[in-house]
Amino acid sequence: MDLGVQAQEEKVDMTNVPQELVFGLDIGTRSIVGTVGYKNSTNGFVAVAQVAIEHETRAMIDGQIHDIGQVAATISKIKEQLEKMTGRTLQQVCIAAAGRVLKTVEADATMSFSNETVVTNEHIYTLNMLGVENAYDILRKEMASDDVKFYCVGYSVKQYYQNDYPISNLEGHKATQIRTEIIATFLPDEVVDGLYAAVERAGLYVANLTLEPIAAINVAIPEKFRLLNIALVDVGAGTSDISITKDGSIIAYGMIPFAGDELTETIAKKYLTDFTEADHMKCASTYADEVEYHDIMGLSQKIPSQEIIDTVADTVKMITQNVSDRIKELNGGKPVSAIFVVGGGGKVGGFVENLAQFQGLPKERVALRGAEVLRDVTFLQKNIEVDSLLVTPIGICLNYYEQKNNFIFVTVNDERIKLYDNNKLTIMDAAMQVGYPNEDLFPKRGKTITYYVSGEKRMARGENGEAAVVLLNGHETGINTPIASNDKIEIQASTRGKDAGMPVGKLQEFKSTLTFIFNGKTITCSRFVSVNDILVSEFHEIQDEDHVEILDFYTLKQVMELMDILKYGNVKVNNMPATPDTKVYDNFVITCDIEESGTESQFRTEESTDISFSSVEQTEESERINETEQTEESEQINETEQTEESEQINETEQKEQTKEAGLEEPQAAKREIGADPKSGSIHDLNITVNGEMVSLKGKKQYIVVDILDFYPVDTSVAHGNRLLTAVNGMECDFTYPLREGDAVRIEWVN
Repeated sequence: MDLGVQAQEEKVDMTNVPQELVFGLDIGTRSIVGTVGYKNSTNGFVAVAQVAIEHETRAMIDGQIHDIGQVAATISKIKEQLEKMTGRTLQQVCIAAAGRVLKTVEADATMSFSNETVVTNEHIYTLNMLGVENAYDILRKEMASDDVKFYCVGYSVKQYYQNDYPISNLEGHKATQIRTEIIATFLPDEVVDGLYAAVERAGLYVANLTLEPIAAINVAIPEKFRLLNIALVDVGAGTSDISITKDGSIIAYGMIPFAGDELTETIAKKYLTDFTEADHMKCASTYADEVEYHDIMGLSQKIPSQEIIDTVADTVKMITQNVSDRIKELNGGKPVSAIFVVGGGGKVGGFVENLAQFQGLPKERVALRGAEVLRDVTFLQKNIEVDSLLVTPIGICLNYYEQKNNFIFVTVNDERIKLYDNNKLTIMDAAMQVGYPNEDLFPKRGKTITYYVSGEKRMARGENGEAAVVLLNGHETGINTPIASNDKIEIQASTRGKDAGMPVGKLQEFKSTLTFIFNGKTITCSRFVSVNDILVSEFHEIQDEDHVEILDFYTLKQVMELMDILKYGNVKVNNMPATPDTKVYDNFVITCDIEESGTESQFRTEESTDISFSSVEQTEESERINETEQTEESEQINETEQTEESEQINETEQKEQTKEAGLEEPQAAKREIGADPKSGSIHDLNITVNGEMVSLKGKKQYIVVDILDFYPVDTSVAHGNRLLTAVNGMECDFTYPLREGDAVRIEWVN
């Protein structure tokens, strides 16, 4: 059928033809068929005009463009002829890619929820996108490359699952887990680029791109028949495309790289003709009893068509055997119930009979589809032979009304990419196409730690980071914002939040206290904390898998250390003689004879304040009797006793230690209590401790020991031979008075 020659002499009556027409091109290996038409009010299709022109050279091989310029020239001829026939200017065109380059991947994806959740459309969309992403990962592994340039041209859901129970629609159902099984289809970059380049050179814009198997099946197997397990085989020149339906949907696509060209090559070798003459002989054998041809010697020959059929019989068997095997593979290892064949290659004698035999089907279950599937198509052009060659071109036009999609170009972080437009594209799709890491789109939580408090397992979660910053054409937006052609997208990666941190001091139990009576005075102090059996301060950071114990007692030795009592005797706990290891629990009573180096005035017994590991708080000032007198007297006694004690230290040893620490001799550490000009009223005192600024608060006068309430010093375990304290370079003890701006040094030394 040479529609091209016919079209040059025929102008179509355009009376009552609507202004908007769809232009479809079936760019085949041997020829290009152009169709112009429209969908009528009864959902039928009106083919206004058609033109078919064969390639002058082998510009296409096995369904892929090899000579873009030659293919573009043929498209231009078809466009010009259709414009003359219809009197309309054609600017947009619908095209289809061959099944030879199609990759189909089956994949699944699962989403789990911490609690039973109502499934929304957003959940379903995300689930499907995870399935597509998994399919792309499978394809990359199959292609053994991370640089696979394939584009997802669509996907179909085979089955949804709600808590592992099959379900047709997840929306609105409650679930703790949802799952999808999908079949995704991919096209390689070079195929799409070649098709677009040829069409654009011909002065056309691609309005819609589909796949040849999809176009064919939409005409040959309407939806009402898709409950049946049927295969459609489109036998072209370079490939045989296969589609399979079952349970109401298309379940698989595939192809084999054998079709009409293999038959043509067999004829050319047998009868010593060129490829074009052999192709003419093949086509003529399907409708004439005898075939006339010219061999390479220029001699005219005439042979029966049956002779040609016999010549290609073995090749037909090879092709149909491969088609049958592929159908079984795509159908789960089983034959289908029926097979429809379209395309010129399937018209060769013996094709459907051999296919039925290899598939194990009655011959009436395998049939060519032509005029019977085009009953809803009206042809305005005269003398058009309606047969299986027209199924795919008409399907390409009809697909425009169903999908209206094509490839669009957008820029993501200065990289220009191509996306298959399914009318639902979002920034998320573009990010996936460019390979943007999924974890960089959503907030990342900092490291979580697990720890145990008195055997109870607990968890501290890291903080959430910031979501990715997404700009669409310079304006901040969300990741699910729809996109259009030539949009510019900028994505700044999401951030990770701070890792979980849990200082001992933030434990709820740490705030609880122990209270005991010491020589008639109430002492309140914080409980001891051990981490992995080591005593720690409130500033200790709990680490992953740490075991924390909040102790509910002090030993008598720890009590004395906290109270800074160096010498004592006749100690009783609850009126019972006690040793340093005696445990002091909440509300226990301690009586103690304090000897020379310690007096009760040294101890601060403030009930409203926690006591640290190395100091005891004073009682509230409202409980003191004659506060001013008592404070002055206490300080004078302390100064006298500390001076006497320091003089008893082995002078030689002290000088050596002081010299090693780079300090002046301790005799220089003399200062009168109350020398601070602000000491008459409560005030803050600003000093430096080990080079860090520290502000002391809440008192009228300050001594070195007060620093321990505002600066962390671990005195629970000795980290040297002794704890050195110095003010302004002069060694001193804990009762040394402090003044504004003093530089204090506190550290363990050997």
